[in-house]
Amino acid sequence: MSNGTSDRAQTALKKIREFVRDELISKEPQLAGKPFREILPTLNGLRKQVKSLDIWAPFLPPRYGGLGLALPEYAHVSEELGRSPFGHYVFNCQAPDVGNMELLIAHGTEEQKREYLLPLVQGETRSCFSMTEPENPGSNPVMMSTTAHKDGTDYVINGHKWFTSSADGAAFVIVMAVTNAEAGSPYTRASQIIVPTNTKGFHIDRNISVMGEPGEDYASHSEITYTDVRVPQKNLLGAEGAGFVLAQERLGPGRIHHCMRWIGICERAFDLMCKRAVNRELSPGKPLGSRQMIQEWIADSRVEIEAARLMVLKAAHVIETDGMSASREYVSMIKFYVAGVLQRVLDRAIQTHGALGITDDTPLAYWYRHERGARIYDGPDEVHKSLVARLVLKRYGFDVDGREKGTR
Repeated sequence: MSNGTSDRAQTALKKIREFVRDELISKEPQLAGKPFREILPTLNGLRKQVKSLDIWAPFLPPRYGGLGLALPEYAHVSEELGRSPFGHYVFNCQAPDVGNMELLIAHGTEEQKREYLLPLVQGETRSCFSMTEPENPGSNPVMMSTTAHKDGTDYVINGHKWFTSSADGAAFVIVMAVTNAEAGSPYTRASQIIVPTNTKGFHIDRNISVMGEPGEDYASHSEITYTDVRVPQKNLLGAEGAGFVLAQERLGPGRIHHCMRWIGICERAFDLMCKRAVNRELSPGKPLGSRQMIQEWIADSRVEIEAARLMVLKAAHVIETDGMSASREYVSMIKFYVAGVLQRVLDRAIQTHGALGITDDTPLAYWYRHERGARIYDGPDEVHKSLVARLVLKRYGFDVDGREKGTR
């Protein structure tokens, strides 16, 4: 099935699928559970192989070494890479770097592209995105305490962030900070500013332990203090006051990437579940798959995965053809629906494996720990459900607060 992708994308997908199967999944037992620094030489060797096959960072335009795939085409790539915990990193498609690359391509100055983008697209550096704050709700990004005031030709940044993913070892951070607290709209108060992580006053306080894992390097979620961090005003990304707009521009395609990655995880978990159902016997001649309960889990999972994929591809198509403003409803729908499918499929796969499912002998427990956050980050499910409902109700003559038009 071509799924509406070009011949070039189909060729790339075939190469990517084979590489993930033959080079990544086969090496997972050697890599899983080890510190990032310990497995980095192996991962870098795999990255060189990907480059030699001309399938490196396929979302990037050709002038930056990518394949220039359209968003719906790259969505299929993200699914294939999601089948292995190492897929996106080895192909230089990992968050938050992928979103930062897209922002720099679209809004960076030529100097910013030379200094920050080019090393990133070549896989020589990593980056991070610093937006969420401990003191303010992550679900309301216009509530922000971090500030950047002008002093001569510089910005001076002060604030406190956390869950700045992959900050440990990153070369630079794109930080959201309030540059104009008096702006009439709360959506035009903040800007995005590039900060090299070796700048004085930038301090990683800790890597936050998540689900019992402290995290380090690429897998870190850092708490950061900005104390009189001084950078030149030329480090402003895009226009001053456009921070929220850029964040939304970043998050739309990012949710396509995440959701298709989750579907890749679902497909791998589903495959493991079915193999277990066939090969594990409860008694001689009675495999797990002979039980109606297991059959129901398999049927439900198969249908939910297929429905999720079609929904995400439709959202990608709307973004590609009509833009982000037209896709708000679809982007929110896939965010909470696919996150829910991911949780259910993983849970069924673990249950089918029994005690084996909660060990690290399969990737299921790893994904269960790491992907529970899918229903929280990039906006919790409840926020997205509320947005979808309000957008639907507006079409029935109700305003965003649920009151009928013309009434009090």
